[in-house]
Amino acid sequence: MLRILVAPAGFKECLDAEDVAAGIGTGIRRVVPGAVVDTVGLVDGGEGSTRQLAASTGGELVPARVTGPVGEPVDACFALLGGAGPRTAFVEVAAAAGLSLVPHAQRDPARTSSRGVGELIAAALDTGPAKIVIGCGDSGVGDGAAGALQALGVRVLDGAGREIGPGGGRLADAVRIDAGALDPRLSAVELVVAVNPKNVLCGPNGVARVYGPQKGAAPARIERLAAAMEHWAELLREHGGAQLGDRPGGGASGGLGAGLAGVLGARLVSRFDVFLDDADLDARLQAADLVITAEGAIDASTALGKMPAEVARRAKRRGKPVIAVCGTIGPGAERSYDTGIDAFTGILTGPVLLREAIAEAPELIAGATARALRMLLVGSALHVSQHASCEAR
Repeated sequence: MLRILVAPAGFKECLDAEDVAAGIGTGIRRVVPGAVVDTVGLVDGGEGSTRQLAASTGGELVPARVTGPVGEPVDACFALLGGAGPRTAFVEVAAAAGLSLVPHAQRDPARTSSRGVGELIAAALDTGPAKIVIGCGDSGVGDGAAGALQALGVRVLDGAGREIGPGGGRLADAVRIDAGALDPRLSAVELVVAVNPKNVLCGPNGVARVYGPQKGAAPARIERLAAAMEHWAELLREHGGAQLGDRPGGGASGGLGAGLAGVLGARLVSRFDVFLDDADLDARLQAADLVITAEGAIDASTALGKMPAEVARRAKRRGKPVIAVCGTIGPGAERSYDTGIDAFTGILTGPVLLREAIAEAPELIAGATARALRMLLVGSALHVSQHASCEAR
C-alpha cells in the first residue's frame, strides 16, 4: 500500500496550506484511491500562519486594528496559542505589513512601513504573555523594523533630532536610536523571531537586492535601499554592539529580524526549528513512500530557505522521493533540484487570467497532482517491465 505524505506550504494571496493540501489529496484519490495519505499543512510564519496555529493548538484569535504598510488602518489579528507551557502569543508580520496589503501601484519597500507590526506586538502585550513569537514572511516592507520599533516607543532620529518618516528609504537619514521610552512590558517577555535563516540584511545577497524587486522596488531604488540597509546595520551596531549585517535571518521581512534583535534583544530562530518540529515532520517523512510538497511559485528563491526546499532536504536524508506542485514556475526553478526536489509541476495547462487561476486553484492543484502521479505510475510500470525482461533473459 502506497503511503504518501502531503506537506505543502500555502499559495500566497490565494490558498492557505490546509486548502492546498486538500487539493493535492483530491488529486491523489483520483489516481491512487487506496493510498494512505498523511497530510500536514506547513506553517512558515507568513500569510495565514496565525489562523492555522490558533486552530492546530486549540488557541484563539484576538482582533486588533493597526496601521497598515501604506499608512491606512487595517484589521489584523494575533493568536494566543493553546497547549501546555508558558502563555504564548503569535504575531504574523504579514497580518499587519504583508505585501497583499499594499496596492500594486504603491508597492515600494522604500516607502512602506512596519509600524503595524509594532502595534500588533503592543496589542499582544496587553494579554500578558510570557513569550511572543513573531513570524516573518510575505511582507511588503523594507524598513529594518524602524516603523515597528517606533510604535513600541523607540525614537529613530535624524540629524536635526526629528523622527524619521516611514519606509526603508528614510533609514539613510537616521543618525541615532533612542530607546529611552521603550514599552517597559517588553523587558518581561521572551521575544522570538521565526526567520528564514538564508535572509541577511546586507551584501550581495542582502534583503534589498534579493527581495526588493518582489516588493515593487525599481532597479535604481534597490541600490539606494541596499545602501540604507548598510547604514542601518551600522546604526544598530552603534546602539547595541551587535554586528547584524550578515546575521542569519537578519534580513527577514525587510530587515525586521535585525531591527528587533538589535534594539529589543529578540532571538532570531530558524522558522524550520520553530514550526517543523511541532509538526513531527521527520517521523512522518520516515513513514512515507512518497512526499508531495507545494508552494505558490518555484523559482530561484525556492532553494533560499523556502519550506518545500526544507521538506525536500529532510526527505532526501531518508531516501524519499519528492514531487513539488506549484502555481507558477519562474527563472532559476531548476536550482530546487539541488535541495532534493526530484520533480516539479505547475498547475496551469495554458494561459489564464490571474483571477480565474485563483478562483479555480483547488481544482487546478488536484489536476496537476493527478497528472504527476500518472506519470510516476508509468515510470514505475516501465521499471517493473524492464526488470522482468532482464530476468527472462
